[in-house]
Amino acid sequence: METMADFEKELTNSFRVIKAGERVKGMIVDINDEVVTLDLGYYAPGVIPLTELSDDPDFSAMRDLKIGDDVEAIVLQTDDGKGNVELSLKEANEITAWEQLRHMQEEETIVTVRVKESVNGGVIGYVEGIRAFIPASQLALTFVENTEEYVGKNLDVKVITVDENAKKLVLSAKVVLKEREAENDRAKMAMIVPGSVFEGTVESLMPYGAFVVMDNGLTGLVHISKICMKRISKPSEVLKVGQKVKVKVLEVKDGKISLSIRDVETNTSDIVTDEIETFDYECEEVPNNPFGALLAGIKLDD
Repeated sequence: METMADFEKELTNSFRVIKAGERVKGMIVDINDEVVTLDLGYYAPGVIPLTELSDDPDFSAMRDLKIGDDVEAIVLQTDDGKGNVELSLKEANEITAWEQLRHMQEEETIVTVRVKESVNGGVIGYVEGIRAFIPASQLALTFVENTEEYVGKNLDVKVITVDENAKKLVLSAKVVLKEREAENDRAKMAMIVPGSVFEGTVESLMPYGAFVVMDNGLTGLVHISKICMKRISKPSEVLKVGQKVKVKVLEVKDGKISLSIRDVETNTSDIVTDEIETFDYECEEVPNNPFGALLAGIKLDD
């Protein structure tokens, strides 16, 4: 039974005037292959053409909407030529979507996005119905040459650029991967006990020492003073990049690992090896007594 309040509401709506550009709310009363129809509480129904639902190619009116849902839409025109109010759901969603995207950027929220297509310099996905670009340099930890292989894949990303005026949304999977790699490295570091010995490979040589990648995937520094028992002026005198070595962990501090080759308790011949190419060097201990070093070269007559 219709109440007085219902009658007053209908009376008020009969005097209501809807204008183009206005944001209106209505209940979905029908969904078909051409339009979604809304009850606006107005003398004319509202219709949303399928092209005005979403830019996301994965969006499906039949799947993502249902009769009885309340939605908000923007009025495109008050009469579509058939006596209906033509509406746009995607324009209304864009307003709140850009606000949500800015919030995601500020909060560094991780979202999952499906790559829809490969374009020049990267790939395209959709977040909150907004078309987003992921540069090839932000797809992985290293630059991706063939972006086609990412089409159809789901990526965990962060929002790095939000520009509503330019309709520009840029995402990065690399940021997430780097954070997870760092977290994994911290977990590995927590398991390292000073004094442990690892197999490793010389990654690079610097004037002050050698960086060695250990067999657990972590990289540590062997200071030049910890390479050899004798004094050397530069690491390249006794080491080369790609060389296999054994290292001893001296300290793990502030995310850095200090290593030593000379302190490994084994024969010198076992400390530095090269499975691909032999690279011999002598690493003799300097006498502790400086006078002993001088006397060592003097031959006394009988």
